[in-house]
Amino acid sequence: MKKILVLGSEGQIGKHLCYFLKQKNYKVYEADLAKSNLYDLRKYKNKKILNLIQKSDFIFFLAFDVGGSRYLKNYQNTYNFLINNLLIISNTFQLLRNKKFVFASSQMSNMNYSSYGVLKKVGELVCDSLNCISVRFWNVYGVERDLKKSHVITDFILGGLKFKKIHMLTNGQEKRDFLHVDDACSGLEIIMKNFTKLKKFKTIDLNYGKYTKIIKVAKIIQKFFKAQNNIVKITKSGNKDLVQLNKKNKSVKNNFFHKHWKAKISLEKGIKNIFNYYYKK
Repeated sequence: MKKILVLGSEGQIGKHLCYFLKQKNYKVYEADLAKSNLYDLRKYKNKKILNLIQKSDFIFFLAFDVGGSRYLKNYQNTYNFLINNLLIISNTFQLLRNKKFVFASSQMSNMNYSSYGVLKKVGELVCDSLNCISVRFWNVYGVERDLKKSHVITDFILGGLKFKKIHMLTNGQEKRDFLHVDDACSGLEIIMKNFTKLKKFKTIDLNYGKYTKIIKVAKIIQKFFKAQNNIVKITKSGNKDLVQLNKKNKSVKNNFFHKHWKAKISLEKGIKNIFNYYYKK
């Protein structure tokens, strides 16, 4: 049985990944500041973390101070956000030397106008120097529990439930490539199992492969409310996309990886599952 450590086990991806791996009968160690201060990665040479790393066969480095576009807009240029993530990167990479691991990056890592993107790029460079793999996530969505850091789909659903209104931060014309968290988890397992063959590529894009306008996402959610006999309005904003500046990246296809993995959950199906979860709650 492989022993897997998930750093950031309470995060959006981490929580789902832990469950996914346990279902596959892996031994999973969970570490997250939300569980205990003992797992604080900002602490220099954290002995608790070091012990977990040493007894693990593979590590997923998912921990980061991050959230959806509202969170990034408000905090990514603040002192706490910057220092928190710099400390997490610096301390954790020191402990991960000589171990097999995946670093969770972002498709925003080439956006040098974004503090978050720059931090992820720094992480990619350090990860590369340690001969490991950075995975660039593309707008991963799923059920979220830390609603202060929720992403666009969760925001829209909760807005409809609380206020009967889906309020967009923009006019909704910007496009995103959304990936369901279950597809992300299956991709991460394949990367782990083929780590030796894949690490020469340095970075791997995890994305669905189809762009969707934010306004369409809002209309899909609006349709699900209507099916429950609830009328929800969509309101637009005149503000521009201040997080990604409407930039649309192009993913790089890895022939070996994509021969073994393909996203299976359509956006509408994925949104429906999340909608049903919150609606029942």
